[in-house]
Amino acid sequence: MKRIIIDREKCDGCLNCNVACISAHEEGSNFYTVNLGSVDSETRNFIKFDAKTGYTPIFCRHCDEPECVLSCMSGAMEKDPVTGHVKYDESKCAACYMCVMNCPFGVLKPDNKTRTKVIKCDFCEEKQDGPSCVKACPKQAIEVKEVSR
Repeated sequence: MKRIIIDREKCDGCLNCNVACISAHEEGSNFYTVNLGSVDSETRNFIKFDAKTGYTPIFCRHCDEPECVLSCMSGAMEKDPVTGHVKYDESKCAACYMCVMNCPFGVLKPDNKTRTKVIKCDFCEEKQDGPSCVKACPKQAIEVKEVSR
């Protein structure tokens, strides 16, 4: 099973991962043309800063027992038994946000534009070369690794 692994000691808060994520999900844009001021520009990861601990990248962990899936009443959140990734089906979502409230890492969020769907990491599964955030990190603080269950 592949997971995004973070080395927070390497993170310098450059936000390239955020821009790459937005670009990967904004139709017709690339890293250099993404419109960061648009309400449609939504990142699926976050960088938190604390003066004592520094930068902390917050990414979906595609948990083994995901609270978002366990709390989803509509079946919109589902764990793929093959990849181990937590997938979101917008067409099934009731916008109750139980998944948002139950994510222990605070990764999931309602979309900014309509507040009717959830924004979460999809592991850039449509891209053959893996998650955009990983490729965009100049410090190699983000990587994809094979992990055992």
